Amino acid sequence: MYNQLMKLVIQIPCYNEQDTVLTALSALPKKICNIDEIEILVIDDGSNDNTSQVVKDWGVDRVVSFTRNLGLARAFEAGLNTSLQMGADIIVNFDADNQYCADDIEKLIEPILNKKADIVIGTRPIEDIKHFSFVKKVLQKLGSYVMRKVSATDVQDAPSGFRAISADAARRINIFDNYTYTLEMIIQAQRKGLNIVCVPIRVNEDLRPSRLVKSNFSYIVRSIVTMMRIFIIYRPFRFFAFIGLLMLLSAAVLGFRFLYFYLTGDGQGHIQSLILCAILSFLAFQCGLLAVISDLLAINRKLLEDVQFMLRERK
Repeated sequence: MYNQLMKLVIQIPCYNEQDTVLTALSALPKKICNIDEIEILVIDDGSNDNTSQVVKDWGVDRVVSFTRNLGLARAFEAGLNTSLQMGADIIVNFDADNQYCADDIEKLIEPILNKKADIVIGTRPIEDIKHFSFVKKVLQKLGSYVMRKVSATDVQDAPSGFRAISADAARRINIFDNYTYTLEMIIQAQRKGLNIVCVPIRVNEDLRPSRLVKSNFSYIVRSIVTMMRIFIIYRPFRFFAFIGLLMLLSAAVLGFRFLYFYLTGDGQGHIQSLILCAILSFLAFQCGLLAVISDLLAINRKLLEDVQFMLRERK
């Protein structure tokens, strides 16, 4: 079934992980069925501890170091680009805190090897994770449900960072969000016709608190902002057209209200409705123009992404 040599690059974003990264590295498989070569890439996201030296001493194949902390999304994007430069056929993203079971990497990449998926996302057993509070479990499930509706996909664990990406999919992915790549990547993959498959995976004991989720409230707020931003980027016509339609309907209601009172002889006391109707009608027209312009910009972005994909293929 597998006629070509297959290279797997396991990328590990790190930020001040000198105390946990060796546990993660030691757990990684040395051999995987149908994989000819495995290399390990560490992205040091501006750590101010000894992370870079620790992973170099351990013997990882490559280290990319930022001079300052740029965030998980930027580290993930740098990992994809560097993995492609390293000649990866499949890229696996693995967390430095060893929260995922490394033995499941073989299960994670199998759908890509079998040509059944472009991206594979590991689905964690949320209910069975002991260090997740009840509130966090509810938020994880709710967030994944909302993402399924927004993205029109069947992703069961949207925030999961344990992912396998084919080289072809990695060339097509562009991350714009600075907070996290997990949500944006799902919507982007769906828009680009990439096939996403989910597989159940296991998790390990918690080695440290999450650095991405400072508090449940901040996580909710930032996730909502991220999803809204993604929706505006990838579905601008629908977003602005929807807002414009709401304003137009509101203007119509106010206009009919004024007309009703005017025809019944009581129009003088409701001139405010007419003024507000005119303002909302103007704003609805502006939203309509924004919808058209943003849709044209989205088409241009798609053309540029196609050019970018072809350039990445040649490298």
